[in-house]
Order: sequence, then structure tokens, then C-alpha cells
Amino acid sequence: MIQINIMKKIKKTKIKSYKNSSGKLIPFTFDKKFPIKAKRIFYIFGKKNKIRGEHAHKKCSQFLYPLLGNFQINILTKNLNKKLTISSTKNIGFLIKPKTWLKIKILSKSSILMVVCNMKYDFSDYIEDITEFKKLIGLK
Repeated sequence: MIQINIMKKIKKTKIKSYKNSSGKLIPFTFDKKFPIKAKRIFYIFGKKNKIRGEHAHKKCSQFLYPLLGNFQINILTKNLNKKLTISSTKNIGFLIKPKTWLKIKILSKSSILMVVCNMKYDFSDYIEDITEFKKLIGLK
């Protein structure tokens, strides 16, 4: 894995893959090279043009990796308002730090997004109201 710091709250990570005539293998080893200590993994399945996410976390970091399809990720932090398009064809994942508002739009049919978290599920860690989030990070 090679980490490239592209923004203060987001780290882009290239995931090594192995390809041969029978297909492709993409291993995830949760060692010191992985961008977070994995405690939970879940998958987001959705239909084209549907929205997922629309929340932030107080303490939880998340590593987003598109397994199938394309996604538009809208990111909002105190110093950043950016849209990224991520694709399963690129073998690139994104580490999203706490206090980052995410809105995920599914861009292609039968898409799957893997999310690796450094915390177990804790509802009290979620910020689901954009106004509350902006107040927390000092945005007007």
C-alpha cells in the first residue's frame, strides 16, 4: 500500500492487486501499513443515483473502498468542500477522518462500497444533522 496525503482530512491509498488469466485478487491486510486499525467492516449496496451517508462521525475514521462501480463522494470539513469520483477500476481507497460530513451518491448500477472503520458501531458517535455538524466545526 502506498499512502498519498491529498488533503488534510482525507488520505488516498493505492491498494496492490494481483492479476492473472483467471481474474484479479485484491488482498487487504490489516497491518501497520493499513491506514487505520480495523474494528468493523460493512458494505453499502445501492441503486444508481441514490444517496447514502449524509452524516459525520465525532471520533470514527472510515476507509472507503469501491468494490464495484462508481461513486461520487461529497466531503465537507471546516476547510474543505469537495466532490470526488471514486471507481472500483482504480484500486484506490480513501481514509476519511472524524468530523468530516459525507454524502455518497451511487453512480452506477449494482455498486458496492466497502467501509472499514476504526471503531465498533456507536450511535452516539453519529452527527446526522448538517446544521449541528456545521456548528460543531465552526462553519456558518
